[in-house]
Amino acid sequence: MTTAQSPTVLIAGATSSSGVAAAQALHDAGARVLVVGTSAERLAGRLPFASGRYVADLANPAAVDALAGKVHDQFGPLDGLIHLVGGWRGGKGLAGQSDDDYDFLHRNVVTTLRNTSRVFLPDIAASPLGRLAIVSSTAVQRPTASGANYVAVKAAAEAWTMAAAAGLRAAQSGNKKEPVAQHSAAVVLVIKAFVDAAARAQAPERDFAGFTDVADFGSAVAGLFDADAASLNGTRLPLVPRA
Repeated sequence: MTTAQSPTVLIAGATSSSGVAAAQALHDAGARVLVVGTSAERLAGRLPFASGRYVADLANPAAVDALAGKVHDQFGPLDGLIHLVGGWRGGKGLAGQSDDDYDFLHRNVVTTLRNTSRVFLPDIAASPLGRLAIVSSTAVQRPTASGANYVAVKAAAEAWTMAAAAGLRAAQSGNKKEPVAQHSAAVVLVIKAFVDAAARAQAPERDFAGFTDVADFGSAVAGLFDADAASLNGTRLPLVPRA
């Protein structure tokens, strides 16, 4: 991160290995990192360097409003929101895609994104380097019957993010009355799956071909704040795995 300004970035779903990697990379690059999850113990244990740690149910709009109030009172407006809340349920073909599984995935993936982005997008739009990023899957373009629920909600999350990108464009470079240089962006980061050092150690014989190392993901997230917003906004950006 080479920007003179140190951005304030909130990571939602921060206690996963990818969340920790993103938080560490942003922190190392000079950002002020705020994290939110469902366990105070995990947040403190895995992210001791974070400037702010919050426990909140991001599927609850009132809880997200309260979170925004705390963040704004303590740190002011955000520059970035990295949405990593997710989960996986699948298998058993199309007929086995249960309503319970769909509801779980929709709540975790889509509802939390809608709630957090609606509250914080005004901050991102006002920031000179505003960024909204989510993680999606290569499976969206190559769906399987056993992953239909998962792919459906990931596709919905992508559509929501692209709608946010359209709103940012309309407010900035696409503003018909008072256009300004695009300085905010919403982007979809696309992976096959994550892998970390612990997974490699547990299965040294396994070929993790096509997987994205969480350390590389962290670097990619930090790099969003150096990228040109106009080129970044509204893109679906595949993260090329290590050779």
